[in-house]
Amino acid sequence: MAEQSQPSANYRSWPVITALTIVSLPLLLMYVYLFLDTVTVKQPDALLPSGLTLNHWRFLWQTTAGKANIWQVTVNTLLFSACTTSLVLIVSSMAGYVLSRLNVPARGFFLAGVMVLHAFPSVTLIIAIFIVLQMIGLYNSLIGVILVKAAIDLPLGIWLMKGFYDTVPWEIEMAGVVDGASRFRVWRSLVLPQVKPGIMALGLFSFLSGWGEFILPQVLAPGNDVQVLSVYLAGFLADDNNYDFNMFKAVGLFYLIPVLIAYALFNKYLMNIYGGGSKG
Repeated sequence: MAEQSQPSANYRSWPVITALTIVSLPLLLMYVYLFLDTVTVKQPDALLPSGLTLNHWRFLWQTTAGKANIWQVTVNTLLFSACTTSLVLIVSSMAGYVLSRLNVPARGFFLAGVMVLHAFPSVTLIIAIFIVLQMIGLYNSLIGVILVKAAIDLPLGIWLMKGFYDTVPWEIEMAGVVDGASRFRVWRSLVLPQVKPGIMALGLFSFLSGWGEFILPQVLAPGNDVQVLSVYLAGFLADDNNYDFNMFKAVGLFYLIPVLIAYALFNKYLMNIYGGGSKG
């Protein structure tokens, strides 16, 4: 019966695959043409390119006048995204467990406050954050913008991790406590592995959110020494004197590569995301 049902299931999936292919084809073609524009030479009134070139990618080996070095900017972006993700994961995994398992006073009020904080867009807080960072000496620094971004992303991270912890059976923790393990050891060795998909998904979302962040770095860290790729890319649109649209496309593709790599590596965690574990 299993062998007979498998072809039938595959047959039923073909209409969905075909529909998704048709819908995605224009987007795929746009990316193909985008890549071709970065490695070819074409006259403004011509339909087909007249030759190949790597001149549009020259930002990789030479620094454009008035702009930061692309590799320093890339390192800044990686540090910003990685540090933000680490802070969100560490705090959310601990706070979510506390709110899920421990009898915290005014827990409902705290959870409501967390969601209210997440409801405020970062743009509405930017002036107050700007003044605070100037007062404590963290304006125009990666540390300052990392702390701000992590603080803004934490409410959602805490709420999501609490939801995952709620689905972990109590019997798993009770077994560890009966065996003499401390509460911290139970959390680290028994509970965390049960919510690994949630941690991986939250980590990926936090990293991509930091990688694509523009407003906070633009306002709070505009200097060339701490510039990130989103701000670097936007600088091409603001430069009226040396505007190179093909180089702008090349930088955009360069900016996209880590996102594609992250999705390729962690796609299985997003496709098979679930909460909780099984009774052992």
